[in-house]
Amino acid sequence: MINSNPAKTNPSFLVYVDESGDEGFQFHKSSSEWFVLSGVITRVANDLETVRLVDDVRQLLGKPEKKTLHFRDLKHEQRIPYIEKISNARLRIINILVHKPSLKEPEKFRERYRLYFYSVRLLLERVSWFCRDHKTNRDIGDGSAQIVFSSRSGMSYEEMKDYLGILKEDQGDVRIDWSIINKEQIKPFAPGKRLGLQIADAAASSFFYAVNPTRYGHIEPRYAVMLKPVLYNHRGDFIGYGLKLWPREVDDMIKTDKKLSWINSDYRQ
Repeated sequence: MINSNPAKTNPSFLVYVDESGDEGFQFHKSSSEWFVLSGVITRVANDLETVRLVDDVRQLLGKPEKKTLHFRDLKHEQRIPYIEKISNARLRIINILVHKPSLKEPEKFRERYRLYFYSVRLLLERVSWFCRDHKTNRDIGDGSAQIVFSSRSGMSYEEMKDYLGILKEDQGDVRIDWSIINKEQIKPFAPGKRLGLQIADAAASSFFYAVNPTRYGHIEPRYAVMLKPVLYNHRGDFIGYGLKLWPREVDDMIKTDKKLSWINSDYRQ
């Protein structure tokens, strides 16, 4: 059960989370091959810069002041300066890329929210590592992270909190640093209410376009490659950190699929 009187917290980091693609497995119809979940990490003290970034992009693109930026709705020539702004910002991005056709037991992930929740787990593991390793005495707050999700219609965030509670109790191979992640600091918002979610939308869409072929069989990796300066890396390693590919079978696919050669050429040492 969810604690109705959670202890007060004072997070040092903000993490904005959005997705691209879907969780379906009907590939012969409309389901995407890939599901992408992205998190944008910023310090609470720097969050005003996030607001300014979105405002600057709207002004640059000639969009109305309150217009929500949806990356999919922008033209290519508008996406490039948007991504360029993000790539120069004081933030870090983590992306979970799930190739659904490679899942050995897809039936396990057909249950409601199962694939989404597992992707959240992989994301929060990496969020917790980054925040743990980058918190300083100069930061405001207690070193923890507030997780702001782009609200999904019909999804229960109480179920997500229960899922995280089970992970915390069970542990197993879960590698979330629980000193950073507190399930009571999870909040869903509409993208127009928290501007950082619009940056998360741009990140998720960028990596979705980089791996998911169009109906003509092409991908567009340019946006994903442009975001390399702000992708989370550990001692120069991006794979497994800012770019988590799942399941493991994807590694073999990358070696043979020429469309995905950008991953090796741009993100492997």
